[in-house]
Amino acid sequence: MHGLSKLWPVHWMRPADGENNVSEVQPLFQRVAVIGLGLIGGSLAKAIRDNGLAVTVVGADKRADELALGTELGVIDEAAGSVAEAVAGSDLVVLAVPVKATRAVLAEIRPHLGENAVLTDVGSTKTSFVNDVREVFGDLPAKVIPGHPIAGSEKSGIRAANPELFANHKVILTPAKNVGQPDLEKLRALWEGCGATVLTMSVAYHDEVLAATSHLPHLIAFSLVDTLAGEDENLDIFRYAAGGFRDFTRIAASDPVMWHDIFLSNRDAVLRVIDHFTHDLDQLRTAIADQDSATLLRVFSRAKAAREHFSKMLSGQAYVTKNSQKQVTFRLQPGGRISGEIRVPGDKSISHRSIMLGALADGITEVKGFLEGEDSLATLQAFRDMGVTIEGPDEGFVRIHGVGINGLQAPRGPLYLGNSGTAMRLFSGLLAAQPFDSELTGDESLSKRPMGRVADPLRAMGAVIDTAEGGRPPLKIRGGHALTGIHYEMPVASAQVKSCLLLAGLYAEGVTSVTEPAPTRDHTERMLEGFGYHVHRDTATASVTGGGSLTATAIDVPADISSSAFFLVAASIAPDSDLTIRHVGMNPTRVGVINILRMMGANIEVLEERVIGGEPVADLRVRSAELKGIDIPEDQVPLAIDEFPVLFIAAVCAEGRTVLRGAEELRVKESDRIQVMADGLTALGVETTVTPDGIIIDGGQTMTAGTVNSHGDHRIAMAFSVASLRAEGDIEVTDCANVSTSFPGFVELAKQTGINIAAEGAE
Repeated sequence: MHGLSKLWPVHWMRPADGENNVSEVQPLFQRVAVIGLGLIGGSLAKAIRDNGLAVTVVGADKRADELALGTELGVIDEAAGSVAEAVAGSDLVVLAVPVKATRAVLAEIRPHLGENAVLTDVGSTKTSFVNDVREVFGDLPAKVIPGHPIAGSEKSGIRAANPELFANHKVILTPAKNVGQPDLEKLRALWEGCGATVLTMSVAYHDEVLAATSHLPHLIAFSLVDTLAGEDENLDIFRYAAGGFRDFTRIAASDPVMWHDIFLSNRDAVLRVIDHFTHDLDQLRTAIADQDSATLLRVFSRAKAAREHFSKMLSGQAYVTKNSQKQVTFRLQPGGRISGEIRVPGDKSISHRSIMLGALADGITEVKGFLEGEDSLATLQAFRDMGVTIEGPDEGFVRIHGVGINGLQAPRGPLYLGNSGTAMRLFSGLLAAQPFDSELTGDESLSKRPMGRVADPLRAMGAVIDTAEGGRPPLKIRGGHALTGIHYEMPVASAQVKSCLLLAGLYAEGVTSVTEPAPTRDHTERMLEGFGYHVHRDTATASVTGGGSLTATAIDVPADISSSAFFLVAASIAPDSDLTIRHVGMNPTRVGVINILRMMGANIEVLEERVIGGEPVADLRVRSAELKGIDIPEDQVPLAIDEFPVLFIAAVCAEGRTVLRGAEELRVKESDRIQVMADGLTALGVETTVTPDGIIIDGGQTMTAGTVNSHGDHRIAMAFSVASLRAEGDIEVTDCANVSTSFPGFVELAKQTGINIAAEGAE
């Protein structure tokens, strides 16, 4: 655990639920002194004691009755008669006193603090704690590690001590640069031993974040309850208060003295967030007074969506920490047949673009079939952050109140795009010519993906864009720079790069044209035409002239052919299968997977072909077939670029050799999909030959039981789920949390069709 095995000969282990056998636990500290036995201090002392994290837990408190109760209730091992007595000989000292009392207690502690003792605290403000330490010690010693558990209750005092208070809660540590790593890891392990998730950040950032997320809500709750209590009708107000009022104002039952100290100690950060809030509140008051329904709807819909989106992301993604704590594993049993009728979620590429162009259009755009995956929702939220009113999504229905091509507003902070490379690349084009600065960020996976191939041609158009090392996110785009149209010959076929430049071309002076070396998906061109913006197409070149406008329209998003691909392959390779997939998008630039499977001998019927909203749509019926290996034509590669992971599975199940060339693009997706698929197949006993731009797979090999690491790539995870149909043993696929980014409900739909799959760790 964090390298602790190097520090102690016996690993620290938290007892299993229901166990209290601390004799098997290697204590992290010999003697822990907890100064202040209120709710937090008492709960921490009890958690340390119950989990065997220290040999002895000593308590000190100015209230003698609380101190006596601490030993009586088993919260502490020893009650110290003074702070000096508690600190002497302790290798960890925890300050759990009111913020305003910190400096005085530190002065008591200093003469008795051992040279090797670690000093930490549990206060809600970190700048004030650091300032107090410097005032007393003269500097910030390396063994001082400020801390703050994000936990509490309305109860207080030693009787409220709860050893489970920190379970499944976050603890923030704000170590200085000179902190000793072994000390930091021991303190981290102590909090983790209490059940907490530990994050680290700077002192200043902590105070800014907590001022907004904790201190301001408490201030509003105290103020609101106080205001209403002074009303003449206060008895009726509180008598008839609904549950929402009670839920919101419960925090006004918190300790007044503690919060008095917090607000005064974190004054500057709190004042900044109060000023921001009161400014926005004044705007809402004005909107109500003026009966400005558009502003109210924009703010309320943005807030509702943000609350839902943040909750979802915090439960499984990475808004607060770069590394998701959520681990999802797919467990698959071999065999099965695929049958029935299904409709997969809406096309992700079209969903992204419907929000983007709808936001920039004049009028109201209504979208049906919108993909409610995290990638698309991140795009939707980003436009809300730029002042666009968006209603929904509600079962795939979204209503977008367009602001016009020049109507976007500066976002208040970075635009977080989750795991979506499509969103980041397309946004870079849209934002390059805006009058305001913007920053595009994403999760850990997206932060590793190269963005130079959009940044470089945008710079040639006049954009000013800064990237991290290696051309990677975050992208910082400086506003106020006029763009000039260019002609760009793409070195590698990429619909994302093409779309990025065409979207930038909407704002550029003159003509912006892009020539692609091979056909790629043309959803952007089709949708621009649907919104009334002319796109000139001449064989491999698409061009737009800047200065036009978009007109709102209705969009019906077809089912995603990339999501359909998993089931097309599944029904092809599983014996006795017969599956129909409804309303699938059949854009000619996306049907490479069907073309390739048919070349391999797949039995796929295209039924009920029609055009909806400018996009061709059809039902697909697929039945079991004996597949044969092929040399995949290079002109089909860009048309099936996202579907190759599952096509590799088809190749393993085919008779003969399958050869893929010209697919360098696969190496810069969510993962290096060529190498990761090859590694996964190796884990299942399948030999492959990896080439710089492709792979060679000899079909007919047996897939054995094994464990596959998807490396957080949703398409890898789903491809190996399909592989289970022809495997001879159980398959475990790890790191599958990102499947929900592109295919919400995949596990349930896979079960429905006949795949023997279970997801562990998913909500």
